[in-house]
Amino acid sequence: MIAKPQNVTFEVWAPAATTVDLVFALPIPIPDSDSRETAIVRAKTPPERAQLQFRGMERGEGGWWRGTVDGGDGTGGTGDGTGGTGDGAGGGMDYGFRVDGEGPYPDPRSRRQPHGVHELSRTFDAGAHSWQDAAWTGRQLAGSTIYELHLGTFTPEGTLDAASARLNHLKSIGVNFVELLPVNAFNGTHNWGYDGVLWYAVHEGYGGPAAYQRFVDACHAAGIGVIQDVVYNHLGPSGNYLPVFGPYLGEAGGTTWGSSVNLDGPDSDPVRAYIIENALMWMRDYHVDGLRLDAVHALHDERATHLLEELAAEVAALSASAGRPLTLIAESDLNDPQLITPREAGGYGLDAQWSDDFHHAVHVALTGETVGYYADFEPLGALAKVLTRGFFHDGTYSSFRGRVHGRRIDTERMPAWRLVVGSQNHDQIGNRATGDRLTAQLDAGQLAIAAALTLLGPFTPMLFMGEEWGARTPWQFFTSHPEPELGEATAKGRIGEFARMGWDPNVVPDPQDPATFERSRLDWDELAEPGHRRVLAFYRALGALRRGHPDFTDPRFDRVRVGFDEAEHWLRFRRGETEVLINFGVEPRVVPSGAGAVLVSLAASGDAVLGREPGSLLLAPHAVVVLDAAR
Repeated sequence: MIAKPQNVTFEVWAPAATTVDLVFALPIPIPDSDSRETAIVRAKTPPERAQLQFRGMERGEGGWWRGTVDGGDGTGGTGDGTGGTGDGAGGGMDYGFRVDGEGPYPDPRSRRQPHGVHELSRTFDAGAHSWQDAAWTGRQLAGSTIYELHLGTFTPEGTLDAASARLNHLKSIGVNFVELLPVNAFNGTHNWGYDGVLWYAVHEGYGGPAAYQRFVDACHAAGIGVIQDVVYNHLGPSGNYLPVFGPYLGEAGGTTWGSSVNLDGPDSDPVRAYIIENALMWMRDYHVDGLRLDAVHALHDERATHLLEELAAEVAALSASAGRPLTLIAESDLNDPQLITPREAGGYGLDAQWSDDFHHAVHVALTGETVGYYADFEPLGALAKVLTRGFFHDGTYSSFRGRVHGRRIDTERMPAWRLVVGSQNHDQIGNRATGDRLTAQLDAGQLAIAAALTLLGPFTPMLFMGEEWGARTPWQFFTSHPEPELGEATAKGRIGEFARMGWDPNVVPDPQDPATFERSRLDWDELAEPGHRRVLAFYRALGALRRGHPDFTDPRFDRVRVGFDEAEHWLRFRRGETEVLINFGVEPRVVPSGAGAVLVSLAASGDAVLGREPGSLLLAPHAVVVLDAAR
């Protein structure tokens, strides 16, 4: 049977262009191979350019250009303005665009960049995957536990397929969602992911888009949802060709990471559509269950309807159509509950937001660090306030910012699960001078305290990869910019940030040094060591408590009661009828308690409970005890 040729249609938005040419290289058979690959892909040298084919595109309404080519035997599929489609398994057609005689440039909506962000795009057929998750009905965020991981350092292989093999481990600690750091295409081999420039493409080093679909299928088969971290507030410094095509970048003040995105200026409608369509793509074509929206405070949007509200409405419509929950989580520095207030109540309608205040309060209580933004969290009362009111800065003075910060949460109406918290995450570890985890400073008892506060507190807990066994490997800031000047500028910028925090710049590792990346890989062999197994067993016990005791997933703020002693450094919090007792100090402490049985406990060494009297427990130093309701 001979496959019939298919026409492949491509479109691109370039409103100011005089001419746009479709650039393509038809796939040809590779000897001794059943697959088809593109012979000419790099297209940068004169000989390569001479072998490319160029076809003028027609200008349509709204600055959209369209062009059609013969797809040969049909493996190229059809392009639809989202990067085209292909066979999803290594075939497809390589293509790009020439704008006013310059280029070729990759497709802004490219689904694949097999040879890097400066090269031609490759078509990918997202519909070719045979999904196995028909029985998956999704998972709500309320009552769930999130696990944040970076694909390049989670496993030795650093791929999506390798991560799939670790899902049973995540299930053993009660994980309900895995949250992937950004996977979009960036320049270089390894990166945190926040330097992405082609938001629709999955980094080839992780396995590309087909591997991403396999990973989501595997997660759903394991009963785990997928949250994808996405960056819509800036683009990376290398390979960003969007300004060649149109006014994607705004004239408003830039962000910390570069130029802002044009959300409210002239010709911003297609830019907003570019972002919203990308968000829907993850949920529709890759069956992702939610998005973590990076640094939404850096989205400059003065329209009456903010991009976040528009996005929430579109995702809600897709959720209704798909018949499963779809979740939007904001990372925000604003401490503003308007983000997570439903749209019908005048808010933006996002489902949840990160709360750094929780991290800071826990970190200071355990480490005693009070430099930089930690300063305001020195009293133990800061942690007590966070546990009962969500934010510490809720209209209070922030010494780090030099001004009043935040707004109060209406705790009578707002469910606590809308705040996502963690004692560690990629930012709070990686943005330290040496990328040191809590393990570098704390003993097992203190790590257990951090775990109990996170997993048994009133919020949605998020764990950072490896914390569940007290991983000793650091997680440092690493880049692989091929351009030396970018690497040097990045290193200097990091040193400047640390100077503000009062950290020694001389100990900051070079982000461009490959050893910085290698040091940051998890060492799974640590699980064979008794100390790490002890910490992991405690995390598993806490996960079982969350699943087995409704008190620990109750979302009502008024069901959380906290007592503490600033001088003796102990804290007690109750979740309904169960309670958690904590001794932060280096000496045994008598802590008031109920008469319930001990459900789980851990201390730095030995028994956590050294004695018990009616109405109190004698807790060992650096110890945590969870008590059941009195019977």
